[in-house]
Order: sequence, then C-alpha cells, then structure tokens
Amino acid sequence: MAITVFTGGAVIVAADRVGAVDTASAIAFEDGRVIALDAEALELAANGTSDVIDLAGGTLVPGIGEGHAHPVLGGLEAVGPNVREAVDLAGILSAVAEWKQQHPEADWIVGASYDATFAPGGVFRAEWLDEVTGDTPTILRAWDYHTAWVNSAALRAGGITAETPDPELGRYVRDADGTPTGTLQEAAANDFIANVVPAFSIEDRVAAIEAATLSYAEQGTTWVQDAWVEPTDLPTYLEAARADRLHTRVNLAFRADPATWQSQVAAFEKQRDQVRSLAHDRLSADTVKFFVDGVIENHTAVLAAPYADRPDERGLPNWAEDELISAARAFDLAGFQLHIHAIGDDANRIALDTIAAVQAENPARERAHVVAHVAMLAQDQVGRFAELDVIANFEPYWAQCDAVMRDLTIPHIGPDREGWQYLIGSVLRAGATVSFGSDWPVTTKDWRPAFSTAVTRHSHLEPDAAAWLPDERVSAAAALSAYTAGTARQALASGRGTLHVGMVADAVWLSADPLSVDPNTIPSIDVRGTWLAGERTY
Repeated sequence: MAITVFTGGAVIVAADRVGAVDTASAIAFEDGRVIALDAEALELAANGTSDVIDLAGGTLVPGIGEGHAHPVLGGLEAVGPNVREAVDLAGILSAVAEWKQQHPEADWIVGASYDATFAPGGVFRAEWLDEVTGDTPTILRAWDYHTAWVNSAALRAGGITAETPDPELGRYVRDADGTPTGTLQEAAANDFIANVVPAFSIEDRVAAIEAATLSYAEQGTTWVQDAWVEPTDLPTYLEAARADRLHTRVNLAFRADPATWQSQVAAFEKQRDQVRSLAHDRLSADTVKFFVDGVIENHTAVLAAPYADRPDERGLPNWAEDELISAARAFDLAGFQLHIHAIGDDANRIALDTIAAVQAENPARERAHVVAHVAMLAQDQVGRFAELDVIANFEPYWAQCDAVMRDLTIPHIGPDREGWQYLIGSVLRAGATVSFGSDWPVTTKDWRPAFSTAVTRHSHLEPDAAAWLPDERVSAAAALSAYTAGTARQALASGRGTLHVGMVADAVWLSADPLSVDPNTIPSIDVRGTWLAGERTY
C-alpha cells in the first residue's frame, strides 16, 4: 500500500479523559498503520512517491467510535412509514396513511419510531391507527424501542384481549376494564415483534446494515457496537460481511435471555466461532448484552425508591439479582465482554454489583465490561465505575432538558432525583473510562450534536439556553476521548483510538477543530473524509 501523508492542517493525535491533547502538523499512513508524524511525515510528503492529501486548513482526528447502537433496526426504519419525522400525532397518522396508499399489497404495516410525548403518558390507542389502517395489521415502535403501538387488527392477530395475561417481563397497557389500549411495553412489544409480526427478508436486512454502515462512514465513524443481537440477526451480518457490504467495523452483542441463558452460553460460543472463522476484519462478536431494566418513560426502569407519579411502582426488573450474577459469571468464563443496560438508579447498582461479583469469583483478566446508559446514578455509586474498572457508556445527546425530559422523565422520577441523571462529569472526575454512543435509532447517530451536548448540557439549536446540570459538563477534549480512546477500549482494540506512530490508521478529516470552535457549532462541522485502517471509506 502506498504511503499517504496528510499536511496543510492540524492533526489531533490523541485526547485523554482528563483533557490533555497531543497534536501534530502532519501524519503519514502505510499498510494500515501510522508510520510518521510532524517532520518525518513532511519528509515523506516531499519524496515524490507518497500520496499527499492537503487538509485545507481542516483537522484530522482519530476515527470516531459508536459505543451503543442498533444499526439493523435503524436501517430498517426506512422500509416502513416515515413516522420519525412527524411533529405530532396527526403527522404520524398521515405518514402511515400515505405508506398504506403507496403499498396497497402489504399484509402488514411495520414502522418506527414515533415520539411518545405525542400522547398523554405515552399511551397510544389502537383505534387511532384503525382510522388510517383499516384491517391491515399495523405495529409502530416508539423511539425508545421498549414500547410499541398496534392497531386492532394487530391485537387480533396476536390474540390479545382483555383476558390475555401480561407476558413475563412485559405489559399490555390497559383501560380500567382490562381492555388493551394498543400500547405494548417491554417483552409485550418485543415478543409480539418476534412471534407475530412477519420478519423482514434477509435482503432487506442486509441492505439496511449496508445503508447504516455507509452512513456511519460518511460521518467519520469507524467502529460500532451493535448492542442487541438476536440469533436471527447473525445471518444478516455474516452475509453482509461475505458480500463486503460492511463499511465500518461492527461488534455484535448477543442478548442474554433470563429464561434460556444456560443454553445460550454454548450457543453464543458457537456463533462467535462462526464470526471468527469468517476472519473478516470488520465483524466481531465478542460481547453479551443484558437488559437489567427498561426505561423511565414507560415506568419500567428499576428505581430504589418508587416513581414520583406512581407511589406503588419501582419498575420492571428483567432479572433476579442472583440469576443475573450466575449468568454474568458464565458468560465471563466463556470469554465474553458484558454489556449491561441499566437506566434506573437501582439498575445501575445491580449492574455494578454483578460485575463486582464476577470479578471476585472468576479468574483475573482484562475484561473491559460495560454498563450502558447510566441514566440515573446515586451519588454513592459514582466512584464504583473507577474502583471496578468498569466502562461507563453514556449517550450524551440525552444529557439535556428536552421535551422528553420535561414531559415524561422528570415528572416520573420527581424533581428531587432530577440531578441524578447522566453524571458524565462526575464519573470522569472519579477516574473511570467513559465511552460515548447514541442508541440510534432511539436518537440521532450523528456524534456531532451529541458531542456538543456533552460539552454544553443543552441543545445546540438553543445556543443561549442554560446548561442543564452544569457541573456534569465535560471538556471538548474529554468528549473526543470518549468517542476515540474510550470506545477503542470498549472495542477491546488496544491498537486503536489514537494516531500515535504504530497505531491503526483510523481517522476522520473534519473541516474544523472540534476542540477549539464554539461547541454550539460542532454539529455544523463537515466530514471531508474517513479512513479505516488506512483505507478511505468516505
């Protein structure tokens, strides 16, 4: 491979979690690695045989990592009605009606992801969809992907009536007389999708992952953690890899099931072996995902004290604590990284207790286990991430007081616990590794507005807004570290995350330096090019 040298701009070689930054004036790549910086790189640029790229005053930074996302789900949103862009309930119904008119032959209407704030308490009714869908079974997922909305035909298809018991770990939201409203939560939604709704074709799924990874490459992302993989998803990824339709690296996290995890240990090892035998440098399967709880917005996140607006409710735990520890120990012994979804404050306590038990009982090794989201955290749990050397994966775009926070989250948990949310600054100051992600398609996969929010604690669209929980702001350098070095550690990739000599040449060319501009303008920075192991992917 020819030598590629970047000149004419700035190079951010590395940024660390305490805000230190290492820079260079030029950089050279060869055979997928960084081979020179500064004067040595400039000498290579002058030798007449190197491919020289003029950064034109821009900035080259290490490749961006995505610590938590669902790229197949995100890619498949384009197949159904465009409800994501709706600004109110009428807009959702209009999008569904338009899609039905364009696809009169469809046996089902399947879409995502609607804004749950468009109905009181996030409860949507079947009869609203009936008006535009008629007898065509319809299911829409909410943006949290823990909730779904179905019409009456879909309820009939699933055999769901007032007499149908709630599934274990799920809820059919009901009227006072027990009649299902059409809103399904947690396992009620997920089981319905798995067992009632027709599956997308393999080609649709491969096309979705290709579109998603192309889009990631266009924004400078070089590694993605798919944080929820079912056995039916594996053929999609294997086919995409074989056909060279992956445009960024993806690591798969197989979902551990509380009811069947004992048999999953051997099954996941076999599936990991399938991926490894393919020997494709853009696909790995080293992780197991655990859902400790749900989300605050539908009262399924697990809290230590009751919800403010439901004094008899503390959430919906997915695991008994002793069973979770047993499962986590087994998967850890099998060499898997743990990726634990924890939203409520008690869920985060449970997640940390689980990892502590694993570390105490299993042989010592480098683990890089992850607690994802860390949405609510009691003060006495902040220091445990560093003490246990657990990676805290935050979705920084959520760290703002937006409509969801105002209309659903804070009313549910109460103002006394508002300040327990997204304690990114506190966890960093305590010495833990932080990685950043998006949870796309829950919210935008674009790292730039999320980066801005981590620094400002408000939306970039409201540049004069007051910072929400301002003590939890982080420096731009720390934010870049979370997207680069932090995600590289999460990816179990010690050779990535910086652009020091000898490191893998993952890089993104930006039109401006995200560490020096007004953070409100970071979302407007252009991505001019992306390199993955020295290969230009955008």
